[in-house]
Amino acid sequence: MSLRDAQQSVDRWIGQYKEGYFSPLTNLARLAEEVGELAREINHRFGEKTKKRDEAEGSLAMELADILFVVICIANSQGIDLDEAFTAMMAKVTSRDAGRWTRKER
Repeated sequence: MSLRDAQQSVDRWIGQYKEGYFSPLTNLARLAEEVGELAREINHRFGEKTKKRDEAEGSLAMELADILFVVICIANSQGIDLDEAFTAMMAKVTSRDAGRWTRKER
């Protein structure tokens, strides 16, 4: 699924509800919350803080997908095409960082 397809899928789902998209500030708060959940899961797996015995194993994939969903909501509400934005961002980092790191041998 392309980012454009994902944006259309989210837009169809949000379109079911008369309220529509949350405001940008509310979505920003939701994004911060989701990033916090990802941070917690990463900390449990790779950091010093272990989970409680009765705490279920989380999913990094689902936490990342939750973040992507909120990012798509923000993009859709602001009329941003993420395929175009991502392509532009990759062009920027590709040219800016061309000599920054040693490339892997292919």
